[in-house]
Amino acid sequence: MIQRGALTGFLSGSIMGLAMKVLEAISSKKVYVLLLNVDFIPYIGSRDLLELAEFSLHVLMAILLGIIFAWLMERNADSKNSPYFWSFLLTLPTVFLYFPLTILAIKDTPAVDDPISFSLWTVGHILFAILLPIFYSPRQKQRG
Repeated sequence: MIQRGALTGFLSGSIMGLAMKVLEAISSKKVYVLLLNVDFIPYIGSRDLLELAEFSLHVLMAILLGIIFAWLMERNADSKNSPYFWSFLLTLPTVFLYFPLTILAIKDTPAVDDPISFSLWTVGHILFAILLPIFYSPRQKQRG
């Protein structure tokens, strides 16, 4: 379960991160900068991290969410709820991280009240929620 969830999170988070980079390039709204931003975290934020290191921290969070998603899927295997229900339920709080992250940011990130930036941020996280069930491969049941 942990390996399947980690792979699910890795793939979903990597694609989401790249999509956010594209959305930033197209719109000039710094949603990718916000996604990778860790400048407000003690010790880590004081370092001048490379983009790859910041992206890796984002992917680590996505891996954790992927593992939680896999756990939810196994725990609720008999549920009538769709995997997308669990995925969106898990991802919904990350959409609202936009507000504290923009407030805490030291780097130049979108304004907390920028509706376009918030919309792009939301689109990126909806993409993540859609990708989790696509990449998740449930354990095959043994035939008796």
